[in-house]
Amino acid sequence: LCIAGVFGGINSGVTETTTSIFLESAYFNPISIRKTSKRHGLNTDASFRFERGIDPNITEYALKRAALLIQEIAGGEITSDIYDLYPTKIEDSQVVLNFENTANLIGQEIPRETIKQILTSLEITINNVTETGLGLTIPAYRNDVTREADVIEEILRVYGYNNIGTTEKLNASISNASKFDDHKLQNVIGNQLVAQGFYEILANSLTTRDYNSLTQGQKDEFNVTMLNPLSQDLSIMRQSLLFSGLEAVSYNINRKRLNLKLFEFGKTYHNYPSGREEHKHLTLLVSGNRNSEAWNTETKNSDFFYVKGVVSSVLQKLGYKNTSYSDVKSDLFSEGLSVQWAKKSLVEFGVIKKSILKHFDIDQEVLFVDFNWDNILDSVKHQKTKFSDLPKYPSVRRDFALLLDESVSFRDIKTIAKKSEKHLLKEVTLFDVYQGKSLPKGKKSYAVSFMLQDESKTLTDKQIDKIMGKLQTNFEKQLGAELR
Repeated sequence: LCIAGVFGGINSGVTETTTSIFLESAYFNPISIRKTSKRHGLNTDASFRFERGIDPNITEYALKRAALLIQEIAGGEITSDIYDLYPTKIEDSQVVLNFENTANLIGQEIPRETIKQILTSLEITINNVTETGLGLTIPAYRNDVTREADVIEEILRVYGYNNIGTTEKLNASISNASKFDDHKLQNVIGNQLVAQGFYEILANSLTTRDYNSLTQGQKDEFNVTMLNPLSQDLSIMRQSLLFSGLEAVSYNINRKRLNLKLFEFGKTYHNYPSGREEHKHLTLLVSGNRNSEAWNTETKNSDFFYVKGVVSSVLQKLGYKNTSYSDVKSDLFSEGLSVQWAKKSLVEFGVIKKSILKHFDIDQEVLFVDFNWDNILDSVKHQKTKFSDLPKYPSVRRDFALLLDESVSFRDIKTIAKKSEKHLLKEVTLFDVYQGKSLPKGKKSYAVSFMLQDESKTLTDKQIDKIMGKLQTNFEKQLGAELR
């Protein structure tokens, strides 16, 4: 058996022992061949040609040519007449070309004689000529030219796009666009990331369903499946920008580009029971060293805290303040954080698990950042920039060396400090961490600085000591801290 126009059968094939051959020359419907090829997953040379359309009137010529070649080269003998079965003849297309429509679509008048010469050179027959247009017959083998617009495109292609003039006058209108429009924010943040050494990538939105097995966050029932996939590797729409990004990371690492900082603005696609949804994201992928090698600069690895700094700079650029951090709950990260504002998740970032990286043959650490761009577009308009005078009075810095339990985080210290002094405490910074044999078991030491400032007067020692005493008391009561 065989599949007509797609695949030949082994029993009907030609071998070294074949003595009799029955030749068939046929034309197949392109749409039918395309459907059959995709249904059976067979992409052959035959289906590639037939599904794009061929000349239906060449079948007899091709049959005679094949028979004569067998006779000439292999010494064959023709033993039968030609039998022609053509139940539904494919006629040449009839198209009326209007000169006015041609000028309007091209934007410039082309001499009518030039149009006639071009059509004649394309083997398009001119049946009649009127003041308004031409009556044309399009050969059946030109299955891509069936409308007036197709004929105009052929004329323009031969005439030359570069021969179409442009006007010296340019008309434009000024749009009343908000500074919070999506494309404007993308330009602002994109330029900032480029200035920090990132490169923008644009990955394919089509991907393979095999990636769903790498995480529980992507389920097969939520896939947006392609009806006519080009291949199994491009059969569904992506539910995450991570895996297409890791493909780019793997591609670069395999070509000895080990230090990578990439970002992408893109969409994810989901087929939920409630309906299909598209979500916008900004993702970052960081791996290798954060800076290139130089004789006067120390090379440092890109780590979790470097990525956290990049995330903070993006949020600051967008005007976010009073954001909160929490541990991220995702099977993508070995460790990670989530940033929220007004109970909305803005971004998740962390270190990708080695089990996921192994699937892409990546041996080095990769950090991933995923901004929920929809939530950012929805909330960024509420961020207002405030201007204030430069402070006239000096700030004062005081430091604490705190002995703490290992379970205590810097976030806990900062939260208690901000609640203890809401007005004069401007900044809390962790500048040193120590864990060693000289400390009791289960303990660590944090060196924390506190920046105090009164915008209306100079702070006195009495005020400063009172604030620091209050901070010390609260740290001791709430965290069990001790001053070293």
